Amino acid sequence: MKTVTTITLFILTGIVTAIFFGFDISEMVRSYEYDDEQEGIKDEIVIKFSHVVAENTPKGMAAHRFARMVEERTDGKVKVEIHSNGVLYNDNDEWEAINKGNVQMIAPATSKLSAYYPKWQVLDLPFAFPSYQAVQDAYEGPIGHSLLKELKGSNVTGLAFWYNGYKQITNNAHPIKYPSDFSRLHFRIMPSPVIDAQFEAFEASTSTLPFNKTYKNLEVNFINGQENTLSNIYTKKFYQKQKYLTMSNHGYLGYVVLINTEFWEGLQPEIQEVIKKSLQETTEWVSRHSIEMNDQHSRNLKQLKSIEIHTLNQEQKRLWREAIKPVYEDAAPVVGYELMKELYKIQLKYGEPIMKGLSEKSS
Repeated sequence: MKTVTTITLFILTGIVTAIFFGFDISEMVRSYEYDDEQEGIKDEIVIKFSHVVAENTPKGMAAHRFARMVEERTDGKVKVEIHSNGVLYNDNDEWEAINKGNVQMIAPATSKLSAYYPKWQVLDLPFAFPSYQAVQDAYEGPIGHSLLKELKGSNVTGLAFWYNGYKQITNNAHPIKYPSDFSRLHFRIMPSPVIDAQFEAFEASTSTLPFNKTYKNLEVNFINGQENTLSNIYTKKFYQKQKYLTMSNHGYLGYVVLINTEFWEGLQPEIQEVIKKSLQETTEWVSRHSIEMNDQHSRNLKQLKSIEIHTLNQEQKRLWREAIKPVYEDAAPVVGYELMKELYKIQLKYGEPIMKGLSEKSS
């Protein structure tokens, strides 16, 4: 009873004191105006876009172009944060990161998906695409559509293919002109059974290493060389640790733009349309400018005195193509004859098919 009386007196004293000092009790219950700035912060959609290459590469520049388009077209409602050079996740970790939703978008090399979806190896086959138009036919035709469908039902959705360029060979041992020149050399590769088989056909050994650890491994001579586009070779300064560059155009390096499915399906339809439109326009832009960028980096490399450059002649290229035929034979049942048939059509359209019997096997 004494306790109740004490509490009551304490409350009454507080009220009297408030009235005495002019405190308006109504302030305690008055409705405050809503803070517009806080609403903006709460409603902003943030897309974390992680990739592993430098910003002044085809992928790096495409990512920033895409981000600007989306932000402008949504009046800043959607903010795309670009994290380049593997600062968030390297290429061994980004697949898990997007599956878990730790990032919303990534654009890995298409080779990175072959570990999860073996049919994607069709894009890694050496000398698969004789021209840039052949690459575009693959990405935008039945091959590309089929590969993106492979992702259905997963927590990752494929939105587009982005372009970079043809891969070349660098090493620090000796000039590589003939398949026999690969013998006993050790190369860094991306995680693809087809790429591994390619170097095995050349009697070279390989290690699967993250892209951003390639320079260090060249520096300490753990690996003798690597394969990559001219834009990646130049921007990552691999030429500082490599003495020889072979212009082989033996494979094409492109990317697939991926988004976390749960995040994607949670976006409003109008936001999805902005992202799709911005990606389409960015894809068209990078398909043109990736060629220009690689050409510019080719000119930059040719001006260096520290690296010797050799371009394969027709006879040398023929010997390379002959050496990798077993790679096609082994890959066909894994990739599937339907995709191999589509690849055969593209090769026939723009050049000479590697395996002329594929159309009969797949029929």
